[in-house]
Amino acid sequence: MNNFKKIGLSALAGSLVATSAFAGEMSVAGSASINVEHTNGGGGDSGKTFSMGNQLTFSGSGELDNGLNVALSFVIDQNDDSTTAGAAYSGGPFDSHSVTISSDTMGSLKFSGEGGSSALTAMDGTAAGDIWDNFDIASSVHPTGLGGGNNSMMYTLPAMIDGVAINASYTPRGTADSSTAYSVTYTGVEGLTASYGMGDGGNESTDGTAVKLSYAFGPITVGYSAYEHDTTGTASDDDTTSYQVSYTVSDELSVTYGAEETERGTLEDVESMGISAAYTAGGMTISAAMQEIDNMDGTTTATQDRERWALGLSFAF
Repeated sequence: MNNFKKIGLSALAGSLVATSAFAGEMSVAGSASINVEHTNGGGGDSGKTFSMGNQLTFSGSGELDNGLNVALSFVIDQNDDSTTAGAAYSGGPFDSHSVTISSDTMGSLKFSGEGGSSALTAMDGTAAGDIWDNFDIASSVHPTGLGGGNNSMMYTLPAMIDGVAINASYTPRGTADSSTAYSVTYTGVEGLTASYGMGDGGNESTDGTAVKLSYAFGPITVGYSAYEHDTTGTASDDDTTSYQVSYTVSDELSVTYGAEETERGTLEDVESMGISAAYTAGGMTISAAMQEIDNMDGTTTATQDRERWALGLSFAF
């Protein structure tokens, strides 16, 4: 019995020492959304669909005795299957989690588990991608990001030039080839964000580049993006260009128009355009969107031309 007491007291003392050495702050944020959408056109996602999305983000941060800052992020995300209309929930609830160690002199080093990010993550969405957010079913036609994945690491250099951020990421893959990505972002001009990045898919046959620009002046914001995703020896190379113009009517109301085009090797070009509007009152947002897609799978079959509309109600807290 005495041995058990000693072990228990030692463990308790050790845990108290560990927790008292690092005092930080915790916060919780979340969102909930309800969406209704309708698709005209053939394919498995035609007709009306209903979906919900709920997310909780737990964040913690603090400064160690040696001056390093440590931040923890843990996201719980309830999501429907994004590939099949009306499908039941699939996958685990943990969307992403990460630990970041940083200082003014060393920059920051981020370790990501599930849902790991890469140096290209900030450019994953195309310029017009915000319009498709209303749709539960995957609607954007841009190629997927490269250089990321679960259990990844990303390093951000300390600020050496005002307005310039440089990132490098690495994702080990065991016996498979590891993947890397690099990016640089410039925000030195008021209203301007300009990013360039490159990455690979873990082998010499797959690589990609991304360019993304955004400029805000008064109530108008314009955006442009260009992605290339190349795979050696296949006809599936993707080149996507995207444009967006957003107008802020008031503090509560905004309207956005966007268009995308993807060239896919020997397939027909995939073209998409859409318009959306959003009204925000406090933590509640009411949104509506319309989208047209031509040659969705790279063919001119009539069933691959789609028209979609969506209505959404979301809450942030």
